Amino acid sequence: MSTDVLADIHVEDVEYLRHSTGPLLARLYRPKSERPRAALVSLHGGRWTRETRLTNAVIDQALARDGALVMALDIRMPPVARYPDCLADINYAIRWLKQQALSISIASDRIGGIGTSSGGHQIMLGAMRPRDPRYAAIPGPEGIEASLAFVVACWPVLDPLARYNMAKAKGMDDHVAAHHAYWPDEVAQAEGNPQMILDRGERVELPPALLIQGTGDVILPTDMADNFAAAYRKAGGSIELRKFEGQPHTFITKQPGAPASLEAVAVIKAFVRARAAGS
Repeated sequence: MSTDVLADIHVEDVEYLRHSTGPLLARLYRPKSERPRAALVSLHGGRWTRETRLTNAVIDQALARDGALVMALDIRMPPVARYPDCLADINYAIRWLKQQALSISIASDRIGGIGTSSGGHQIMLGAMRPRDPRYAAIPGPEGIEASLAFVVACWPVLDPLARYNMAKAKGMDDHVAAHHAYWPDEVAQAEGNPQMILDRGERVELPPALLIQGTGDVILPTDMADNFAAAYRKAGGSIELRKFEGQPHTFITKQPGAPASLEAVAVIKAFVRARAAGS
């Protein structure tokens, strides 16, 4: 696997899982001058159907420079796989990272996840159901499970069915096609739906969470983040919703040097740092 060294972090591509369809790679970002204080699995967006482990590099590198080990994932996507098999790759990756973290003395209560857009949906869903037998179907390290100590979700699709209905109403044909590619049907969109899971009162895990959402996001229903935050708190979870005025979908990765993006990255780093400190 390839290895690179930036000014202050190590970057390495590793194969963490292999299917009959081929290997899955992860890009590991590590602090260069200190032992990591926390570790995160990082999952890109792309309507569940596109993008790669490199998509969120600006966020992943910032977290590594702030002292975290970040594992940015490639997972199977349509047409190779769809829900729920994609969740199985994520669940396995979390267990793989936990095993690696143990070797450098990162405790499980300092291992979390971060995802953007559809990756935010999948990270949150996997964190809520870490022991779902469908998600945990790939055999992995013995005695290690996939629960997360914290979650960061940036502009996440937390109610896929609501976004699907919005996309149909607004003629967002590419988004509608992506829903059809990833989800078997609308029943699955309701079943694997973090918002509806909470509304149904299902018993799930609720790790401390941070939501990052721009108010100028036209890709998601405008009330999606608020609705989820309210339901998460009602269910007993701790969640912080940070809104950024006028910012569009994927604003951090689209304009990493903009003031709002820099502020949002600082919020994410502070949240992860606090979780690593045990607060």
